[in-house]
Amino acid sequence: MHSSESSPKKAIGKGTLLQGTFAQGPSANSVRSADGKVHTVPAGWELLAPGDAALTRRVKAAGEYWMVQEKKGRKVFSKGIWAPKATIARIQKDLEAERSTESFAKRKQADAQRREKTQTEYVEDFTQSVFQFLDFHARHERLARRMAELISAHATPVGSGTVARTKRIPIEQRAEAAVIAWMRHQTTGYDSMVIPRVKGKRREVRRMLAQRSKELLARYRKGDLGDANCPLAIAVSKSESGN
Repeated sequence: MHSSESSPKKAIGKGTLLQGTFAQGPSANSVRSADGKVHTVPAGWELLAPGDAALTRRVKAAGEYWMVQEKKGRKVFSKGIWAPKATIARIQKDLEAERSTESFAKRKQADAQRREKTQTEYVEDFTQSVFQFLDFHARHERLARRMAELISAHATPVGSGTVARTKRIPIEQRAEAAVIAWMRHQTTGYDSMVIPRVKGKRREVRRMLAQRSKELLARYRKGDLGDANCPLAIAVSKSESGN
């Protein structure tokens, strides 16, 4: 089981687990712990679906809950938390009362404006980082700026799940990775390739295509004249025409 699953933290009553992180069990009202043991959901509990972060935080803070997660590939997704039905109802009612106030509405609007401002600034910074990474010769400056805009527009939206959204690496590395990823999909036949289901083969293909992309970028950095058949020029042209 994935390392995100933890052993139950405490136990109360007749073996009832107070807290823990689990995978879905064999039935709708069961969960499976990291050691493979199946636990039946206590009577009077219900599953709170993911989606309301504030409600989930408060239910977890109340003390009794079982978190359910599902691993797909390298990613782990929340399937919600089991908790006493009465606890969820009480906290939900309190939240609804808070959210109906004028002060909450104003705070929510201010938070939205702050997030929008932060996102706008990040898009600008990321676009500039992409442009600096491209570092094209002056005669190709217009192409570089247009590429930076296209790549940034694709990579920066909140929730896009692209490398541009990660904070694990510096923005300069994010920009480089975003360029290579964009070129892989826009200037190569990667999307239509039939890649054998052999461990490491897809990574090998990506490395090969990344090298080709870097060689193509080097031509534009040296100032070599691009032609109408250049895959990079074609990709930008298609993006600009909306195709």
